[in-house]
This record gives sequence, C-alpha cells and structure tokens, in this order.
Amino acid sequence: MIVRDISWLSFNSRVLQEAADETVPLRERIRFLGIFSNNLDEFFRVRVATLKRMIAFGNKGNMHLEVSPEMILEQIQERVIGQQKEFDRIWNEIIRELKKQKIFLINEKQLNKVQQKFITSFFNDEIRSNIVPLMIESIQEFPTLSDKSIYLACKLSKKDQSIPQRFALVSVPARRLPRFVILPSKQNEKHIILLEDIIRFCLPYIFSFFGYDVFSAHIIKVTRDAEIDIDNDVATSLMEKLEKGIKNRKKGKPVRFIFDREIDPSLLTYLVKRLGLSEKDNLIPGGRIHNFKDFIDFPESVFEQKNTRKKPFVHPIFLNATRVSDIVLKKDVLLSFPYHSYDSVIDLLREAAIDPQVVSIKITCYRLATRSKIINAMTNAVRNGKQVTAVIELRARFDEEANLEWKDELEEAGVKVLIGVPNMKVHCKICLIKKVVNNKTIHYGFVSTGNLNERTAKIYGDHCLLTADKNIMADVNKVFHFLEQPKSRTGLLRSCKTLLVSPTNMRKNLMQLIANEIKSAKAGKHAAILLKVNSLSDESLIEKLYEAAKVGVEIKIVVRGIFCMLTENKQYQIPVQAISIVDEYLEHARIMLFYNNGNEKVFISSADWMVRNIDHRVEIACPIFNKSIQQELKEILHIQLSDNIKARKLDNQLSNQYVNPRNTKKIRSQVETYNFLNKKMVN
Repeated sequence: MIVRDISWLSFNSRVLQEAADETVPLRERIRFLGIFSNNLDEFFRVRVATLKRMIAFGNKGNMHLEVSPEMILEQIQERVIGQQKEFDRIWNEIIRELKKQKIFLINEKQLNKVQQKFITSFFNDEIRSNIVPLMIESIQEFPTLSDKSIYLACKLSKKDQSIPQRFALVSVPARRLPRFVILPSKQNEKHIILLEDIIRFCLPYIFSFFGYDVFSAHIIKVTRDAEIDIDNDVATSLMEKLEKGIKNRKKGKPVRFIFDREIDPSLLTYLVKRLGLSEKDNLIPGGRIHNFKDFIDFPESVFEQKNTRKKPFVHPIFLNATRVSDIVLKKDVLLSFPYHSYDSVIDLLREAAIDPQVVSIKITCYRLATRSKIINAMTNAVRNGKQVTAVIELRARFDEEANLEWKDELEEAGVKVLIGVPNMKVHCKICLIKKVVNNKTIHYGFVSTGNLNERTAKIYGDHCLLTADKNIMADVNKVFHFLEQPKSRTGLLRSCKTLLVSPTNMRKNLMQLIANEIKSAKAGKHAAILLKVNSLSDESLIEKLYEAAKVGVEIKIVVRGIFCMLTENKQYQIPVQAISIVDEYLEHARIMLFYNNGNEKVFISSADWMVRNIDHRVEIACPIFNKSIQQELKEILHIQLSDNIKARKLDNQLSNQYVNPRNTKKIRSQVETYNFLNKKMVN
C-alpha cells in the first residue's frame, strides 16, 4: 500500500498542476495556489503533528504504520521542498502573465510619489493602530506566534554602526485588514500592494525613535499542532474541554517554520533558537510571500475577464411546483450540487417550518455557512411551535469555535441541541421531518453526501437525496433516536435494515458487497464495482479490492484525495482504472455501485473508505431505489471516468499523469455533467 501522507501530498500536487495549467483563467490559477497553500497548512497542523506525536510516544504510536514516522517525515520534507520550488516557479510565471494584462503586484520599493503618499496615509489611518511591534531581544519569554498569522522579522541597524543592531517582530494584521490594497495607478493599469509591504515601507515611522536608519524585514510563519486533546475528566463538560482545547491549540508545538530565504542569516539563527526548533522541525525556505491562502480571495475587480462560472439551476421537477415537499412526498428527487440550486433544500426546510401539519424537524450539522439559512429555518420552525432537534458536531476540525457559537444561538431560540456521541464524530448528513395528516404520521427529509452549507454547495460536488421512502426514513429515525441517547440505544444502529451505518454495520456490508462480486467473477459471470470517494486508505477494504481484481472483478474508481491502493499488478485479471479529478469544483461526493448479478446496488454516502469513517464515526450510506436516479448517478460516474482533460491516472508511482485524450473527443467531466443535467431542463 502507498503511505497515506505521501498519497495526500500527491493529491496536493494535482492542485498545483491546476495552478500551472495555462488553459485555466489567471484568476483561477492564483486561487489554486491559495488552495494548495491552505491545504499544506492543514496537512502540517494535523498529519505532520500526528507523526511527531507518534515519535514522542515511541513504539506504541507506530503500531499502525508499515514505515516508521521518522522515514515518513523525511519523505514529506523532501517532497514539500520540491513542491515549494514548483510553487515559486508557477508564481513567477503568473506574475509575468499578470504584467501582460497590465496588473502589477508591486512592493514597497516600486512605489511612485503618488502611491507613497497614499500608502503613508493608509498606514496612519488603518494600520498603525492595529500593530504592536515587539523588540524580541528584550523579551525574556519569546512570544507565542499564531499559526494563522504571518510576521515581519525585522533587522534594525545604523549606517555608521554607532549603535548595535536589533531584531524586532511585527504581526501583519491580515485578519483585521485586507491583505490586498489597490493603489492609485496609470490609466489602463492596475497596481496592487500587499499589506506587509505597506508595513515594510513604513518601518522608518515605526522604529525611527530608536535612532535606526537601515531596515530590512522578511516574512516568517509558524505552523502548529492543531490537535485538540480531550481529557477524561468526567466532571468537565465537552464544551469546556473544547474551549480549553481551542485556547491550547494556539500554543501547540511548532511543526513547521517557513521563512523568506533572503532573510538575514543571523536573524534566522536567532529565531530558530528562540522558538526552540531544530533541523528536524521542517524548516522550509520559501519566497517573499507567505500565507498564500489569502490569494484565494485575490481581488477579482482588477481582471477584465470576470468569473464565468455557470449559475446553478433549479431541478426541473421543482420548476412549476408550488411546494418542494409536495413533490418529495410523492417521489424521490436527487439534487446534484453545484449544478442544481441548493435553494430546494432551504425551501424544503422553510416549508416545514411554517407547515401546520409538521410536528418536528431533526437535522445534523457538521459545517455550516457563516450566515446559515439552515439555522434560520430551524429557529423559525421553533417560533412556529415545532419541536426542533439539531445535532451539532462540536469537534468538526477548525469549525469548533463556530459550532460552539451555533449551539448557543440555537439553544437560545429554543432548539434542542445534541452535541454528538462520546469518542465519536457525527459526520452523517441527514434530516427527518415528521408530519401528521389525518392522524397518520408521515416522515420525509433527506440524506446528503455533503455539508448542509449553502455557501460551499456552490463549489462542492455533492449529492442529496430528498425522499419520503418509508424504509430509509425508518432507519434515519433510528439514527436520531440513537443520537438522542447514545449510551442506552446502541442497538438501534445495529437494527437498521436499509441504511449502511458506521460504526455498526457498514464495514460488514461493504465487505459482503465486494465478496458477492468476487463470487460472481469466480463463477464466470460479469462482476463490477464503481466507486467514487474523497479518500481510500482503509487497509481491509483495499485488500478485499485486491482480491476482487485478481479474480476478474472490473473495478473503476474516482478518488479526489488520499489513495493508498496499488492499481498496477500483473495478478489483476482486469486492470484497475483509477483517476482523480481536480477542476473548478471540489469533488466531494461519495457513490458506490455494485453490479450484483445485474440487479445493481447503488449508494450515496457521507463516508470515505478510511478507518476513521468506517469504525469511529456515525456515517450513513443510503441505497438508491429509484431506477431513474440510479441511472442518473451511473451516467455521472461514466462521464467522470471518461474525463480526459482534468483527470489524472492514479498509478503506483504517484506520477499524476493526465489521462491522454488521444484522438477521442475531449471530455471535461464537470462541464459535461452540467450539460447532462441541464439538458433534462429541456427534455
């Protein structure tokens, strides 16, 4: 098997490929550099930090790794430095392309007099009150550097050397002020300066009273261990533990130190020493700019060509419908985002909130939009006398603070808030609406592969099944009953007959579904598995897929991120086809299709094929019974497997080679999927 962390770095290389692709609009290429940078930050905060913890724990921490964490860290360091060089090459190329479009990202040494005056005024009005320079040599205890911030490490000196040089730190306030400032410029030109370069220009104003007249400043950045330790103090509530953990995260052990390679060597040596770092701590030289994640929001206004992304459209079945719920109560509907509008989900909840026949609404929330319409619908439902239950997963990584705030807001509104299951994240995306008509109880709702987040639904590829199917809703009801009392109702999950549910029956069922295909292949019958996931790293499931490939099961896989399976083996009777698609939208859906002797079984799921999802989270895989929806999902999968523009082969060498279109028609799956679904609007 391929090492999980190395496979992830290979995925991030695919993101970098998008930034390098000259056919991608320039604004999007810059955005992909920002995504790459943000991904890498989280990788170090979580995965590299975990490997370092394993080393600290000794042999006990290594028990699940075939390769030692020390060796993995060495490979990570080597690959990341190589990626950083490629990143710098791409960025320099983009700078040249920006210049061709008369867009100039200038620094503090390139300002004309008008711009200098503008910058000085901007600094005095906006920046000065937001910075606190630190003379670090005079501070006994070195300040804790936030891993969400960048810092200017400054060297102050005097031309005539009449006073000794000193070092200082200035935190760049990019979370309070815009990182990009558009400057006065010539007609037909656009000049942009970074916030840190404004501060660089104004260093004489900041430090002049010390008597210095020579200043240099270079960006540094620290990445910290982001894991939140939840101790076993039963007297402390989960909220208190999380609040404490969030505070402690800010002081987590450094796992990476990035610096401008042009920094003064004496200043670099001093910083490494004061931070308590060594050469083993991922000291990574980089260019002048860091926290490139901010470039995801590079100002679009400077480009003549604006975003040409096609707008989502309402599913045709809802176009002439008065109420979404009227349709859903009659037949299953599959929404495919970001092609279909997310408004239909919001409308379903809004209708339930005011429907006098609706008695209760239950919903799970993992990551919500900043101004969540889901939350608005829930609070409105309470005002209309409904019983509303929301499961808020407080441990959703990097959303802990936001979810704590949502919990408080919902409870104040009268919503019954559940905070998950001990030692297990609730990752399933489900909703159950109870309606009473003429003394008859009706359940309807939805099961989704993605977060209930109307903002990310515009850029994440996901599927959501709106349904009133009695068998599906009966199992969804059992899941909610379990979530309400997880200690006393564990048997409820095991009793689910329709849904595959983690951590109780999903692994067993997936293994059996693969085993059925193996049995068919051995009997000389056609056998096939089509799989789409974000990540595939579960060793047992991979070994079962190996077994299937060796007896002639046709296996085709679409994986966005981590992929630990070896696709090339002379023992496979039919070559395994595995691709990864990185394009304008983030591929986030999970789909499973098993041929099953011609009586195909199709599922959508919230779970990736990883140990954490199968064994340590509450997840759901939902069967699709409607034949037309089954066919729709199959066609979408086949479109993606036919991609020869944005698809990369997943081979044993992690080469990320693009699928070669040869003489066939060029197929870009996200465009073709939009056209395929949009065509149904006309037919």
